[in-house]
Amino acid sequence: MQARKPLFKAAAAGVACAALAFATACSSGGTTDQDAETFTWWDPYPQHAEDSDWAKRVAACGDAAGVTIERTPFDTTALTNQALLSAQEGTSPDVILLDNPAVSTLADTGMLTTVDELGLDVSGVDENLLAAGVVDDKTYGIPVGANTLALYYNADVLTAAGVDPASVTDWATLTDALAKVTGNGAKGITFAGIGTEEGSFQFLPWFWGAGADLKQLDSPEAVAALELWTGWLDAGYAPDSVITNSQNTTWEEFLTGEYGFAVNGTWQVNSAAEAGFATGVVPLPAQNGGTAPAPTGGEFIVAPVQADTERYDTTRQIVECMTTPEGFVETATTFAYYIPPTADGQTALLEAQPELQPWVDAVRGAKGRTSDNLGTDYPMISEALWTAVQNALSGSATPADALAQAQTDAAAATE
Repeated sequence: MQARKPLFKAAAAGVACAALAFATACSSGGTTDQDAETFTWWDPYPQHAEDSDWAKRVAACGDAAGVTIERTPFDTTALTNQALLSAQEGTSPDVILLDNPAVSTLADTGMLTTVDELGLDVSGVDENLLAAGVVDDKTYGIPVGANTLALYYNADVLTAAGVDPASVTDWATLTDALAKVTGNGAKGITFAGIGTEEGSFQFLPWFWGAGADLKQLDSPEAVAALELWTGWLDAGYAPDSVITNSQNTTWEEFLTGEYGFAVNGTWQVNSAAEAGFATGVVPLPAQNGGTAPAPTGGEFIVAPVQADTERYDTTRQIVECMTTPEGFVETATTFAYYIPPTADGQTALLEAQPELQPWVDAVRGAKGRTSDNLGTDYPMISEALWTAVQNALSGSATPADALAQAQTDAAAATE
């Protein structure tokens, strides 16, 4: 699809999936001596000031519940650590918006209520998106929106090389397209292989798209995925910079207009529309065809345990205000990089902005990083995985050897 105007009707843009610092487990607790008419709210959006549309939206949900919301923003890493500390001290806020891989970390400490305890209905939430908040068959919180990855393309570069983006349906056809693009004098594909959570985030669609499992990092399927990346590097289809590229720097490379393709996320749709060349989006292909599962980004709204359980009824009202179909759409348009996590919300968004259909499709096929009940094991597994990617991309180890070491390291860290 061609993207020649802002797709999300908001100016904000963001970067998903910053690396998380996962702290040690703590005891659960709750706020004490709280003002019954003031409810505390923490979120990872310091870029949204108190006069922003987002802050006004949060305040409006407090008004609807008959209380004042006291909002405190943190950056993503600080929020996780501060939440764990507050539980130890018995000063947890009433509501937290939390990056989805950290939900299991907080739930593991016992500091979060379940949706059943709050009386929240999550039956309409897409199962693949809700999975990041499910630990041992209990659900903690609700995704307020989701973002994920797809394959952006430069339509001008592809046309000049005789490549139809619709022909990219599996690894073989994508690699063939890269050969044509580079053979025509342009650059092929850029992605983020940096040694952080962002590197794992970008590698997972290829890993999962080969049929690999995070519980077995050295499987033949995993090796095939890493060989795909190293093969592109060896052939000159991807630049050496991918080993240090973050998702931001990858995007800066794509905006030069020199590349045929870039792996990036929902949060870049407005930037792509404003690029100095025609752009479009196709799904990330699985090895043998179809759409590869891409990891979900985005926050969950969760409710920490409180000493005064009478606060829960108001907390439920605040959460429900954020998670109606209309609420999900308002979050999507306020932030400019979220897709609603329910079919009703997605339908409502598409009625207003049908050009977002590729991203709705991508989110529907996405997968939570802590799915498969990985829970608090995920950060250790992810670190082993991104280290293997680094070792293979640098040439210090073959993909097979790098992943064999990753499996050994992950097993030792999670036993």
